[in-house]
Amino acid sequence: MHINSHFAIGIIIGSLLHSTFNFTLLEFLLIVLLSFICDFDVFFAKYAVDHNHRMLITHSIFPSLLFITFGIIFLWPAVIFSGLTYSIHIIVDTFDWGTNFFYFQKKQIGLKLLISKEEFENLPKYLTKFKKAESFFDSKYYSSKVSLGIEAILFILMLVFTILFAFQFIFIITLYFVGLFFHLTRHYKIKRSESK
Repeated sequence: MHINSHFAIGIIIGSLLHSTFNFTLLEFLLIVLLSFICDFDVFFAKYAVDHNHRMLITHSIFPSLLFITFGIIFLWPAVIFSGLTYSIHIIVDTFDWGTNFFYFQKKQIGLKLLISKEEFENLPKYLTKFKKAESFFDSKYYSSKVSLGIEAILFILMLVFTILFAFQFIFIITLYFVGLFFHLTRHYKIKRSESK
């Protein structure tokens, strides 16, 4: 799932919980930030197995457990829920391509709904059909009506939940469009490079 969709999930959860916990701006931002922060591990993909950032420890369940534990020790609900949004990111990522959920297995687990078992087991063969490896994943994602439908639903829910439960933080939604712009720009750049 794209970073803007993880961001939307963070806003939805943060807004819903805000109605009970009345978070400060910094607490709300922390919950939202941890819903997508682990995707920045893409900058360290060269250190991962097969250069797949989802094989790094940042895409395992362990960082979220640390935040949840820290929040429990210091009785700080915002940190507990930040750990929760982090873990939801990891769980959601098991649905599309899978993640190295338990890290030490060095194995991508999950439903991997965007890739067939045959494609997953023979991935190098499929990647050779494209000029760039990311083109394979990009084409699979954008050709999935389910993926695009989920993105649209999350966007609508993000707006509704923010308006209903955390209206004072509605300005934070502008950051959603930064993530969307990044992914759409990248998508069209990849398409152009494949069509040359």
